[in-house]
Amino acid sequence: MTVKVSLPYDKDYVSNFSQGLNEPDWMKTLRLNALDKAESLEMPKPDKTNIKDWNFTEFKHQVEGETIQTIQDLPEEMLSLIDQDKETQNLILQRNHSVAFANLEPSLAEQGVIFTDIQTAIRDHSELVEKYYMTEAVHVDEHRLTALHAALMNGGIFLYVPKNVTIKEPLQAIFWQEDPEAALVNHVLVVAEENSSVTYVENYTSNNKEEKTSANTITEVFAKAGAKVSFGAVDNFEAGTTVYANRRGVTDRDAVIEWALGQMNEGDTVSENITHLIGDNSQSHAKTVAIGRGSQKQNFTANITHFGKGSDGYILQHGVMKDKSSGIFNGIGKIEHGASKSNAEQESRVLMLSKDARGDANPILLIDEDDVTAGHAASVGRVDPMQLFYLMSRGISKFEAERLIIHGFLAPVVNQLPIEAVKQQLRQLIERKVY
Repeated sequence: MTVKVSLPYDKDYVSNFSQGLNEPDWMKTLRLNALDKAESLEMPKPDKTNIKDWNFTEFKHQVEGETIQTIQDLPEEMLSLIDQDKETQNLILQRNHSVAFANLEPSLAEQGVIFTDIQTAIRDHSELVEKYYMTEAVHVDEHRLTALHAALMNGGIFLYVPKNVTIKEPLQAIFWQEDPEAALVNHVLVVAEENSSVTYVENYTSNNKEEKTSANTITEVFAKAGAKVSFGAVDNFEAGTTVYANRRGVTDRDAVIEWALGQMNEGDTVSENITHLIGDNSQSHAKTVAIGRGSQKQNFTANITHFGKGSDGYILQHGVMKDKSSGIFNGIGKIEHGASKSNAEQESRVLMLSKDARGDANPILLIDEDDVTAGHAASVGRVDPMQLFYLMSRGISKFEAERLIIHGFLAPVVNQLPIEAVKQQLRQLIERKVY
């Protein structure tokens, strides 16, 4: 039985919001239908985490942000996320719900690359966006939060890479929740056509330690035959933001999607990272690091489902919990019937730095095919005393030894981020959260 709930915005508001953005009819209809469904759909039920009382409905939906002329006009905290030594920045900065800065190398635009905010893409590339937007990777009616996202989407990115185009330098998006009560309902849509290649990195950041709001973000990545997408992210919402993050990928034959996710939020968080290996010989590597502190509650699910023959999936999740925080890490490898010669591997490990911290690593293998290989590893525990002893015997203090062990524990994801400034940001966040 489902129960209708009171939603923060009604049909008139959503209709006027869509009209104000000059959206095509299909988008307005999608929004209104999603709002109808949200009233009766249930909330998602992440394993071992009760989110019934989490804040996903109290927020500001429309907040403008000032534009800037050059990246040098940004405050230092934003500048630190960008590799300033590069002559040209392939960069979009979203400030609250407005685009404050956007730049794409002319040579990429000449090759047909589209890198723009989602609202511009919906207007200027309507048919292309409509083909992929919540039609295959994520569906509107999965639960209340996906429906609310579809109804209230207020920002995001569209990245399109044409067939046979290789983009050597990474493209970056920064989502800056400057207003402490603004909700980021972002939709990121990445489409890499056949035999193309692209690296995309995004940063989420906010400063609302006390003010309450939420983030409801969805990412859809499509890698066509022979394409490769490397997707990196650092999520850094402050304690006042309750986060639902849903990142999905779909691969065709011989395609690759690589995920490197740094989950550094301070507030309660539910994060899903799901990839469907549809085509034969397709691959996905999903790597996540997360840190919890205070009384924070977090739930992370990484799921790679194999449909194509000879597909390869690898999940790596490393978490550090301290104080009274708790973290659930679910790793799911599923091989469907017919996906012969496939391989599903996963590793989930949690370090607990305080006696009241809680970590749970849940490796799950679901195999419906005989001719496959699969394996998993999981551990939850304290810093290894033998490692500490070894380092301390070399003259290193206990504090510094523990610090080195933790950085080494999280390094597999940190080192994979392709933008040096973002990599350095993640290291600094680890330092701040752990020490």
